[in-house]
Amino acid sequence: MVDEVRIQGLGVIDEAVLDLSPGFNVVTGETGAGKTMVVTSLGLLFGGRADPQRVRPGADRANIEGRLVVDPGGRVVERVEEAGGELDDGVLIVTRSVSAEGRSRAFLGGRAVPVSLLINLADDLVAVHGQSDQQRLLQAGRQRGALDRYAGNALTKPLRAYTAAYQRHRQVSALLEELTTRSRERSQEAELLRFGLEEIEKVDPKPGEDVELAAEEERLGHADALRGAATSSHEALLGDPAAAFEAANVVSLLGTARNALDAVRDHDPALAGLADRLAEAGYLVSDVGTELAAYAESIEADPGRLAIVQERRAELTALIRKHGVAVDDVLAWARDSAARLGELQGDDGRIEELRAEQAELSERLAAEAAELTAVRTRASERFSAAVTEELTALAMPHARVHVTVTPTGEYGPHGVDEVEVRLAPHPGSPPLPLHKGASGGELSRVMLAIEVVFAGADPVPTFVFDEVDAGVGGKAAVEIGRRLARLARNAQVIVVTHLPQVAAFADQHLLVEKSDDGTVTRSGVTALDREGRVRELSRMLAGLEDSELGRAHAEELLQLASEER
Repeated sequence: MVDEVRIQGLGVIDEAVLDLSPGFNVVTGETGAGKTMVVTSLGLLFGGRADPQRVRPGADRANIEGRLVVDPGGRVVERVEEAGGELDDGVLIVTRSVSAEGRSRAFLGGRAVPVSLLINLADDLVAVHGQSDQQRLLQAGRQRGALDRYAGNALTKPLRAYTAAYQRHRQVSALLEELTTRSRERSQEAELLRFGLEEIEKVDPKPGEDVELAAEEERLGHADALRGAATSSHEALLGDPAAAFEAANVVSLLGTARNALDAVRDHDPALAGLADRLAEAGYLVSDVGTELAAYAESIEADPGRLAIVQERRAELTALIRKHGVAVDDVLAWARDSAARLGELQGDDGRIEELRAEQAELSERLAAEAAELTAVRTRASERFSAAVTEELTALAMPHARVHVTVTPTGEYGPHGVDEVEVRLAPHPGSPPLPLHKGASGGELSRVMLAIEVVFAGADPVPTFVFDEVDAGVGGKAAVEIGRRLARLARNAQVIVVTHLPQVAAFADQHLLVEKSDDGTVTRSGVTALDREGRVRELSRMLAGLEDSELGRAHAEELLQLASEER
């Protein structure tokens, strides 16, 4: 609820404080006293258009500060915290200022915020019904939401079923769109993968084959040099058995050195150790020589084999150039590509499955949407009748409200229905949208009738009405007061009125009075006690605060309202 509103420099108001209470708050005063500025201030507080002409002449800016009691765990507080604001001892402070040049600033919980955030929060906090304010229920989405909440439990189950089908249909459609629109790209990718895999399969590379072939080509290409080097090394170690005379070689020289040491080894263990090492060296050189002879025998120049190896290496190099730096990279690419090709080929089957599911979901959506339309249509008939009945008691006996439910054929989050509240103000007049079919005063009464019928279903905690009683009086005015009091059982209601019959039903009566210089100051807004209310109602009834007849009538009105509340 709105606990307090401080106004500075707005219209005729120099400075004023409105102390509001739960339930039904009424604001009265002489014509031109600034009552409408109360509604204007609340409109500005919740994101209304900043009109610099509303700034009091001579003032730099108009400032509005509101103190709101909100649910600490509710959505409003969550939005405030997201914006960086915070509560002050459980109270949300909202501030709006408008400069004489038209610049506007907004603060929420102590943090500067865009005015648009105040507008968004207003949906959960207040419904302002004034002559120049944008009406919540004039919005198509709000009218559909209002009807849905009025329909209640009858709509809950089919709406839940429709929502589940709608969300799944969107998911399937999005995936199907992605798969089908990328069909050409997927086909091209699959074709490239197949071509690459066929190339690799044709060459059939083996792990590490490129390394082995490189070594073999190096060996075959230098076969003569390798054999000559091995032969020369062998002869140096063991000698050439085909030579005419035996030349000195490493093995014979090592044998000579060992024999020289063996002759005296018994005389010194150190020398004996050296002799043993010479023996080992001789054995090692002899073994190396033998292996060199075998190696020389194995090396042959084979031009045919060299050509085969070179051709094979060329094939492998062509693959490596495309897929990596080694044959192992080629084989890894082949494994990954085979898996990806399987996925791409599987998409065709997936597309068929999704198309079948999409068709099934479309049938479900059509059925669920039809059920929603049927439920809404039945609820609209009850809602139309209830609001029309309320209008009869609100001095619009010939007015008729029609809530139309029109299937558009376009599936949305809430179905296919377009909901519109229409008003036929007079017999024979066609039902028109609210903003076209009602005058300002009639529109306020239509809104009041809707809010009364809708009381308890709409979560908005505060309602503000300006001139809801325009053009009525007598018994109709009493009925307006009754309905405002009924609405105030479930929400805070703030009403600017000139009718005593309406003011009598209020829980809190605020009087706006101008000072001698024509301004409204802090002391110009007064919360009236019982005696003060009698005087003000007497003034509103007879134009004289101390008229005995007026006071008697005022007492009677207060007594009637008290009994009915």
